[in-house]
Amino acid sequence: MPIIKSEPSVFPADLLFSPEFESDGRQWWAAFTKPRQEKALARQLHSQQVPFYLPLVAKDHLIRGRKVKSYSPLFAGYVFLRVNDDERVVALTTNRIAQTLPVGEQQRLQHDLFHLRGLIAADAPLTIERRLEPGRLVRIKNGPMAGVEGVVTQRRKSKRLLVAVHFLQNGVSVEIDDFMVEPID
Repeated sequence: MPIIKSEPSVFPADLLFSPEFESDGRQWWAAFTKPRQEKALARQLHSQQVPFYLPLVAKDHLIRGRKVKSYSPLFAGYVFLRVNDDERVVALTTNRIAQTLPVGEQQRLQHDLFHLRGLIAADAPLTIERRLEPGRLVRIKNGPMAGVEGVVTQRRKSKRLLVAVHFLQNGVSVEIDDFMVEPID
């Protein structure tokens, strides 16, 4: 199966090393890109050494009868920047950003992106969730996703753990058995 090489999805590599937000003069911003510019923006930001995170997930496609794996942005149109004022100007001069959205809860976004990156690295089958419903907050007890927190939702008679990026009012979900989670009170 041919695989299309993965694009850079994070710079620097340790940007999401910890779920804790450290105040170093940089702030998280959500960059809403022009149509289909997420990966091109990430390439430019990487070459200019501007800190960013673009969650990419593998998707299988059938092209001329051959199975091909490509990497697509998890949140279409969004790249997360963690920049100071000068780096934000550099990002805006790429002419690939339609709008930047300030993040009010810096700590929460850092925490959510840290756990989201863990789910992607675990190669969990992710599903985009457009509406976040309030529910039971849980933590995965064991396995490769141990420690990931989310909200349990009932869907088509299966239990799902929803790990939400609350800032965008979007999230991803992974199907998991209820015995693998513990409630967080």
